[in-house]
Amino acid sequence: MIDITDKNIISREAMATGTIKLNKETIKLIRENRVKKGDTIETAKIAGTMAVKNTSGMIPYCHPVPVMSIDFNFEIDEAKIIVTCRVKAIYRTGVEMEAINGVQVALLTIWDMVKYLEKDETGNYPNTSIGNINVVYKRKGDSYTS
Repeated sequence: MIDITDKNIISREAMATGTIKLNKETIKLIRENRVKKGDTIETAKIAGTMAVKNTSGMIPYCHPVPVMSIDFNFEIDEAKIIVTCRVKAIYRTGVEMEAINGVQVALLTIWDMVKYLEKDETGNYPNTSIGNINVVYKRKGDSYTS
């Protein structure tokens, strides 16, 4: 891991986003909360939150960051869901990896919950895709002393 001993403890914030494309019928069932496995959005939010908090356990050279705030937003339109994750911490290193990880796991959770609806007759997913994952912003703020 990179040595961050001499870096200042400051406020950190990052936001990441990503998209899952789904069939219109699947989106309708998600909106109506009629997916067999349960509430898709709430489950994705919980899974994403767990992913943010466990990022350093999943990515070998990531520092364990004491996360102070995690916020998810799910924008649902006719054929896709856009997931946004904002993470805040007061620490020596940024939280963009945590935000990206939260988005990716939330998107994977959505896919897992609706895969039975998305499969075609051969068991494949010709219309389902995850993409457009990126960091919207990364900010540093005030210094803090311990």
